[in-house]
Amino acid sequence: MVSEVDATLTGPPNGQRPEPVSGTWRRFLRHPMALVGLAVIAALVAFSFLGPLVYRTDQVHADLAQSMLPPSADHPLGTTDAGYDVLGRLMVGGQASLAVGFAAALLSVIFGTLYGAVAGYLGGVVDDVMMRVVDAVLSIPPIFVLILLSAIFHPDPTVMIFIIAAFSWLGVARLVRGETLTLRTREFVQQVKMIGGGPVRCVVRHIVPNAVGTIVVKATFEVADSILVLAGLGFLGLGIQPPDTDWGGMLSNGLAYLQNGAWWLIYPPGIAIMLTVVAFNFVGDSLRDTFETRLLRR
Repeated sequence: MVSEVDATLTGPPNGQRPEPVSGTWRRFLRHPMALVGLAVIAALVAFSFLGPLVYRTDQVHADLAQSMLPPSADHPLGTTDAGYDVLGRLMVGGQASLAVGFAAALLSVIFGTLYGAVAGYLGGVVDDVMMRVVDAVLSIPPIFVLILLSAIFHPDPTVMIFIIAAFSWLGVARLVRGETLTLRTREFVQQVKMIGGGPVRCVVRHIVPNAVGTIVVKATFEVADSILVLAGLGFLGLGIQPPDTDWGGMLSNGLAYLQNGAWWLIYPPGIAIMLTVVAFNFVGDSLRDTFETRLLRR
């Protein structure tokens, strides 16, 4: 898994207006690695979702007559053992990998944020029970459960989103809970309580928005984690099943022909996975530095 987030974002001090989002955005864009990460992510998204509109291939019906062809003018990245064009398949695999990564991260961040914020805000017995549930689930080796769930359920993209999110939200919940324990003692939250604001208002309108820096950074890393988990399951043959595919499945299929010198089945998906994870880590690290700088200025 990629590195965890240790940056925190606190509420605005008395008499000081919060910094505009535009200022935070400009400071984020000053990081060279942020620009590189955003450029790579944009290129991969365009390649995966817009590429098939330009480079049309049949990724459903096998063509054994075109099996295992090396790169050529007709097939720039060669063909697979089933005759699929590798370049076109890389685009289709990118659609699944990126869509599952984004969706699983979004689902885990939403649920983990609400769970952790409620536990931290209510405190006491409720907090103890809710966090013991998190600790109990975290004590289970996630890879074995992920493999078991992938073997039981038909691993289409929708199922993979829920399987990956089933464990991803735990880290988010613990992070947001720790943030909430700090924010709930701040004066602006206490003032909301004094004027009759209920727990829902305090959590949704005040605590979560003031923890948005930590949440956004964690969400960025969660996308990279989700893509890695999907690639790992696909590598084990428990990911998205043919004729659909993902980058991990392509990599697993290519290893079977490594001794035959079919390098074009291995390098493209491997490089795609590496670029995606590194790009999201660049963006996440830059976001963390941005919010840490904002905190120090306050």
